[in-house]
Amino acid sequence: MIRQEADADHPAVREVHTRAFGPEPVPDLVDALRTARAPLTPMSFVATLGGRVVGHVLLSATRLDAPRRIVDVMCLSPLGVHPDAQRRGIGARLIEHALAAADEQGVPLVFLEGSPVYYRTRGFEAASPLGFRSPSLRIPDPAFQVARLSAHEPWMTGTLVYSETFWDYDCVGLRDPEA
Repeated sequence: MIRQEADADHPAVREVHTRAFGPEPVPDLVDALRTARAPLTPMSFVATLGGRVVGHVLLSATRLDAPRRIVDVMCLSPLGVHPDAQRRGIGARLIEHALAAADEQGVPLVFLEGSPVYYRTRGFEAASPLGFRSPSLRIPDPAFQVARLSAHEPWMTGTLVYSETFWDYDCVGLRDPEA
């Protein structure tokens, strides 16, 4: 079952992300994105299995610096599924639900950085060939992706500007642990 996250779910969501990504920085990033000042309210959904939270996805506000004006858009990050519940389609259902909710709210674009193999079959496409510029040189071009929703207009291209929270938690681009 996919539903909107409730305050009571926060500890379980933290556990999902800790098990999926490790103790930092993703669980802390989620907490910070929930309360960050932003032009759009975050959308946060959980997947439950047998009454237990086993997955979570968060859409948070970010901006597109487009030629005509700044456009409020969203970023899908993070998406986490408890290791015991992976490979059951839970992540795909969370993505589908999140994109539908964003579309219903009139959000024109949802961006992410992630595996093209995984996300390209779930509504996302390579962003650069469509006229979008990545917010960081540390994001490999194939990982920079976008889902164009029904409110998208052709002039809405330009540079994605991540919210300050992503920079504060150093959650932009892939990291080389040896660097």
